[in-house]
Amino acid sequence: MKHQTIIVLDFGGQYNQLIARRVRECAVYCEVLPYHTPLNEILRREPIGIIFTGGPNSIYLDDSPRPDPAIFEQNIPILGICYGIHAMAYSLGGHVASPDSREYGKMITYFNTESLLFQELPQQGITWMSHSDYIDQLPDGFSSTAHTDACPVAAMEDPSRKLYGVQFHPEVLHTENGTAILRNYLYRICGAKGDWTMKDYAKNTIASLREKIGDGKVLLALSGGVDSSVAAALLSRAVGSQLTCIFVDHGLMRKNEGDEVQAAFSNQELNFVRVNAGERFLGKLKGISEPEQKRKIIGEEFIRVFEDEAKKIGKVDFLVQGTIYPDVIESGAGDAAVIKSHHNVGGLPDYVDFKEILEPLRLLFKDETRALGRELGLPDYLVNRQPFPGPGLAIRIIGEITPQKVAILQDADAIFREEIARAQWDQHVQQYFAVLTSMRSVGVMGDGRTYDYTLALRGVTTTDFMTADWARIPYDILERVSNRIINEVRGINRIVYDITSKPPATIEFE
Repeated sequence: MKHQTIIVLDFGGQYNQLIARRVRECAVYCEVLPYHTPLNEILRREPIGIIFTGGPNSIYLDDSPRPDPAIFEQNIPILGICYGIHAMAYSLGGHVASPDSREYGKMITYFNTESLLFQELPQQGITWMSHSDYIDQLPDGFSSTAHTDACPVAAMEDPSRKLYGVQFHPEVLHTENGTAILRNYLYRICGAKGDWTMKDYAKNTIASLREKIGDGKVLLALSGGVDSSVAAALLSRAVGSQLTCIFVDHGLMRKNEGDEVQAAFSNQELNFVRVNAGERFLGKLKGISEPEQKRKIIGEEFIRVFEDEAKKIGKVDFLVQGTIYPDVIESGAGDAAVIKSHHNVGGLPDYVDFKEILEPLRLLFKDETRALGRELGLPDYLVNRQPFPGPGLAIRIIGEITPQKVAILQDADAIFREEIARAQWDQHVQQYFAVLTSMRSVGVMGDGRTYDYTLALRGVTTTDFMTADWARIPYDILERVSNRIINEVRGINRIVYDITSKPPATIEFE
């Protein structure tokens, strides 16, 4: 079934996939393409609209990325965001300059609500700015439709050519009515009908997988987390008994998690294999402290275990991974900086004994993956499970990993999760876990001196896991957690709570 399509042209900004996510939330299908995609390739997709994203460059520099000028002559509605509005203005004869005052963060913005882009919205509101350049001369045919005290062109338009631009970022939650602005663009300007839903995504993805796989055998790495569970459900629908799900228990799971995963999947209509490989992984990690090296070792060992199991079940054609977009972007997709590599995108060895690796969730954010899981009929306790990194507790133990440290962290983390659930705070915090630091300090228990580890607790609130704020968990809950861990877990004598947001930190410590 063919859907209306929005093309998002990526100029390298940090929020670019969020634009796609917001478009999908408005029930409109979209694809993200590099800014240098040939125009005929863009037109082949018959887009009802095109969005230029933000980016880190200044448009007036010689080596800055620019769109094909012919794109403005196609009678397709275009919306430029931040760098995108600069690219539009510069390409059409306007002037972009670097002013004395720059705008970063929340700014009061004044709108011309006669513009289709701002219809039925308040005449002023907060927008999220992030720019050091601005338009000081509009191209012919354009008028300013929004401004701030420091920026005379916070938005511009030429309705006769269906060209629109905003200096701010409507895709981020900090911008008031940002989604409403995008919805106006999609429905009032592009004529969207809203024909894209998770039901459609599931149907189309299943059909695509069925066509690609044919009669091939498929092997899936099943961790029991949200991503791999949804991937398993998709593949099960697509190819049924051709799918074998291998659950690798690397000995770095949360407390009792291996048994829980097996109980959840062993009775379903798929081939389920559990591999208890804890000693194998811990042996490879012995003496290793550097986090990137841990990730690479675990990534390679995962593939090697899969290869070993594949030989037992016969020829395997495809390996499936539950990679989602935050994994990709944090591993350095395109021009993005490598923040940390993920075992399922950055740790693959040079030789993999499969025909192809399939990543059916690669363009989805976490909340979209959960919505897809519900559409596929997965139970809530799987769909709502909080994220758990592929390397497991290996990256929640700072420094060298030992069986003793794993046991300490499993017990402490279980207490933290139990108390959060008991207080019903699991409804308010999207991810929460414990980290065993490498710091040891002096403590007093009874009449004796202790010299034990410091445990860090981490809790964050987020909608997309690309940005996150630290969770304001009440002190009385943290006090109960601290008291229980100190009293019940040997080896810990100090508890700290992380109050750092992302950015500047990442959600995980390593």
